[in-house]
Amino acid sequence: MDKYIVNKADAVLLLIDLQEKLMQAVYSRDEVIKNVNIMIKAAQIMGIPIVLTEQYPKGLGATLPELKQNAGLFHYIEKVKFSAYVPEMQDVLAKINRRTVIVTGVETHICVYQTVRDLTANGFGVHILKDAVGSRTEENYKNGIQLMSEIGAVISNTETILFDLLKTSSALEFKQISALVK
Repeated sequence: MDKYIVNKADAVLLLIDLQEKLMQAVYSRDEVIKNVNIMIKAAQIMGIPIVLTEQYPKGLGATLPELKQNAGLFHYIEKVKFSAYVPEMQDVLAKINRRTVIVTGVETHICVYQTVRDLTANGFGVHILKDAVGSRTEENYKNGIQLMSEIGAVISNTETILFDLLKTSSALEFKQISALVK
């Protein structure tokens, strides 16, 4: 049951390739952006580190400005591999010494899936926010979610993770976090 528990002291928020050209084609674009922004704000409130990746930004553009500017301080990784679990990511994760990765991003069935596969294979607990990941088609999205579930990632959603991180309504951050989802 431990894999289903998320603790803020051991969590990191991963934003995978939420870039201009990729996001134009995502079928659930608005929902993904809304929920990623909620998670960014929550991570800042709770002191959870944020890692942001960009896949070949020369060709695919930068991370959406409305996400990047809200992310504040973050660890940045530029990549050309589909999996974000590249040596730079491994270094960042080793430095921040956290073993639970909360995953958002695109595309669910490519970069998100391959990253989750590699994180899981390397002993990380992985939680997918199914309302904060997206693909160009619903079929590809569903396939990516299914694959990640089959390899052992926990499939969750933004509100479930937020309130699991809080644990109790007496948490100092409760009012700020609950206001994000109203």
